[in-house]
Amino acid sequence: MSATRFTRRRLLQGSAMAAALTGPGTFFGPFQHNRAYAQAKPIRLGLTCDASGQYGASGQDDLRGIRIAIEEANAKGGVLGRKVEWITADTETNPAAGSRVAERFITREDCPILIGALHSGVANAITQVASKYGTIYLNTNSSAPSEAGENCSRVKFVWDGNGTNFSKASVKNAVDSIGKNWLLLTNDYVWGHTTSAATKTQVEAAGGKIMDNLLVPQNTRDFTSYLLKIQQMKPDVVAAAVGGDDIKALRQQVAQLKLDGKPAWINNQQDWPDIFGQPESLFGVFGTTWYHKLQLPGVAEFVEKWKKMAGDGAIPVPGNVSYNGYMATRELLRAIERAGAVNNIKIIKALEGHKMPAAERMQHFDAWIDPNTHQVQQTIYLARRNAKPSDDTDHYELISWTEPQAALDDAAPGKCKLTPYEQVPTVDA
Repeated sequence: MSATRFTRRRLLQGSAMAAALTGPGTFFGPFQHNRAYAQAKPIRLGLTCDASGQYGASGQDDLRGIRIAIEEANAKGGVLGRKVEWITADTETNPAAGSRVAERFITREDCPILIGALHSGVANAITQVASKYGTIYLNTNSSAPSEAGENCSRVKFVWDGNGTNFSKASVKNAVDSIGKNWLLLTNDYVWGHTTSAATKTQVEAAGGKIMDNLLVPQNTRDFTSYLLKIQQMKPDVVAAAVGGDDIKALRQQVAQLKLDGKPAWINNQQDWPDIFGQPESLFGVFGTTWYHKLQLPGVAEFVEKWKKMAGDGAIPVPGNVSYNGYMATRELLRAIERAGAVNNIKIIKALEGHKMPAAERMQHFDAWIDPNTHQVQQTIYLARRNAKPSDDTDHYELISWTEPQAALDDAAPGKCKLTPYEQVPTVDA
């Protein structure tokens, strides 16, 4: 890739251009200069984060976590003596926008690495562009099983737990203790479909049956017809794979109709930006990868760093989305150090199979990156609404944590076909 010399004037021009192209919320820097690496070419990261659409709030939470990891690295003198810079643009919770942003970051903005995702369709679109150029891509928060399965890539690493992981942590116990008749409520796109498919497999393996699968279009705000059907069918359990702004609307309407007690609800995963400020509508059992009240090494320090980064925003503490963005970026930068170069193949090999101790992950169990699917295998937490919160941010009561081995997505390795190294275009920055 060609080297680009940055000046203050060029930086300001770039900010204006980005704003004109993609609207407010798209920005460069700002970056403070550090004399120790002022003469070295910066490592430039393209942050593919939603700022609008169904996952706009979560996309900006993802961005905050990514930025903390970058600031930590720069405070220590950068990576390989080089400052880490970043650029971001709104991927709009839209696959076409994700493709355009990825193409621009790679071909026009000299970004050898892309980071960020919530919507699985957007993540897959970015993957296709990144794979074409050999550009490393960290899918921070998209949790469709297909991301580590049929849509895997040698250049992509998947950092969130997926629908199968969460289902394996919750379904069997619910079938045994609550009932065998289940109904699926599914967002009608790839994450919803693949997550509900994983749930169906686990339910049937545990001796339960699926009564029906109700498909919910994205951006649904009126769930009345679905909830009336649930009332009529009387399932023992409703397993919901509904996300973003859709789950906010669903939770409010379930509470209004007093359906939050019976049937039982298993909400595959709940993202913190979709929960905060609405504890009264939180119901059922749901999964997460992290919580800010965990009494584990590093948690309090990360929360304080996040507060300084976020400032006076709508969410005063970080959640799983920021956590995943932070961990993905921190481990990427550490992998570059181990590789000794910003070379895609060397970095990929430094990440594949990498083990991460629990004490460094702010989780209960050690984690690792599966070399065959590139998914992070990690602790899976189940939670419910906290009836006795310690403060106004304490919405969750964690009821279990499952070891990675017990929640493995067994189907993913058979579906994932990683391109041989020699067929991946080389990227050196």
